[in-house]
Amino acid sequence: MPTSLRPTTAPNPAGAPYVAPIREVAPGSPAARAGVAAGWSLVSVNGAWVSDILAYRRELGRGEASLVACDPEGERSVRFEVAWEDPGLEFDDVIFDGLRLCANKCEFCYVHQMPKGFRKSLYVMDDDFRTSFLYGSFVTLTNLTDADVARILDEHLSPLYVSVHSADDELRGDMLKWWRLKVRDPRATRIRDMLERLEPIDLYTQVVAQPGRNDGAALDGTIEYLVSRPNVQAVAVVPVGLTEHRRNLPEMRGYRPEEAAAVIDQVERWQARLLAERGSRMVFLADEFYLVAGRPLPPAESYEGFAMLENGVGMVRDFLGEGLAGFALPARVTPARRVLCVSGTLFAPQLRAALAPLAAIDGLTLEVRALVNRTFGAVTTVTGLLAGRDVLTQVRPGEADLLLLSPSMLKYGTETLLDDRTLDDLRRELGMAVAVGGQDLRELAQSIIEGTPASSLPQFGYSTHAVKEAAGQH
Repeated sequence: MPTSLRPTTAPNPAGAPYVAPIREVAPGSPAARAGVAAGWSLVSVNGAWVSDILAYRRELGRGEASLVACDPEGERSVRFEVAWEDPGLEFDDVIFDGLRLCANKCEFCYVHQMPKGFRKSLYVMDDDFRTSFLYGSFVTLTNLTDADVARILDEHLSPLYVSVHSADDELRGDMLKWWRLKVRDPRATRIRDMLERLEPIDLYTQVVAQPGRNDGAALDGTIEYLVSRPNVQAVAVVPVGLTEHRRNLPEMRGYRPEEAAAVIDQVERWQARLLAERGSRMVFLADEFYLVAGRPLPPAESYEGFAMLENGVGMVRDFLGEGLAGFALPARVTPARRVLCVSGTLFAPQLRAALAPLAAIDGLTLEVRALVNRTFGAVTTVTGLLAGRDVLTQVRPGEADLLLLSPSMLKYGTETLLDDRTLDDLRRELGMAVAVGGQDLRELAQSIIEGTPASSLPQFGYSTHAVKEAAGQH
């Protein structure tokens, strides 16, 4: 379900500052019996405006609720009651009073590095604790008020996902560079205070590491503090993500192979210590460190359930699984076919090696092609940030019978790419079958062999916070 940047408003008889547009009303439900229909708006519950889906559920959880809804013109309203039953309403948005925006001006924020021409939602600097709870998006906590903290605690909005970057307030302040006029409570900028105030809440934390800035001794200090907190469940260390659209921003670079290897060694020392002391590694590295350093990925058990998969921690390992060992391969395919799999430049060598056993199949011509990211620039190497235009400029019409894309390139549950092109657009312009290859390596191999792509829509991929999530940024 989407979120709105601005409060969702509509004409209403109650003068509410915001309302919740209703997308659907279940037939036979209390709302339907009261005359409420799709296109109406929820105005209040139990005499109060509800700011989001969480507040709505909270009021319903009291057992008895009185709801007021109004028609699209605001000329008619109805009141109806429910007692321990669902009203039957589905909403356009999950946030009714508008997204909480970021109070920081991080020089490494992906939103500041976005090229022009994308839809407006990709330029929204969301830093809303509610979307963190609902979707797992990372927030900095710097825009919270006492009332927000009280609500998080009272409603036990757990877990939350927090961008820490550094446990040293001075260094963190230099990295985040918050706008003082947008910080409503100065205490919110003190990360240790905030994590300790939120002690009853489980926290999944991340450090966006920059070479020579918050790694090395600074990273040791951050990890040491975070693993000392009883509510911190895990720490993800991800490398800074950059594009070639850094206008009016300081010069910044990513990790070189030897620097990435040093971070791996540093974090693996922590993992060994914590595993011995606590039975959990607690600190996990984004796959990108291993790929940049040319190091083999850790085994699946090292990720302890892949709790931070959407942050790029273990996504490659989870996809590859145990490889194609023991996978039954046919001697030939009929009819003969040409299959093209596309990938970002970082993962393409691993994917090519993983699919190498298929080269022995007679009648199958398979290519794994590394696409240079021409949307964000060649410095952006991850597959999840490839757009439709990157495919269209580097794949020739008709050169394959089947083109397979990674599910990470598509919006969750849809066939829409980052630049709003769809799989149908690619099919039409390239004159070939285009589909999602599969959720894992074996499903991809099966799609290649059978020539019949997986029918399921992506189970992961970019969301409302597309660029930030795909790059592990906030």
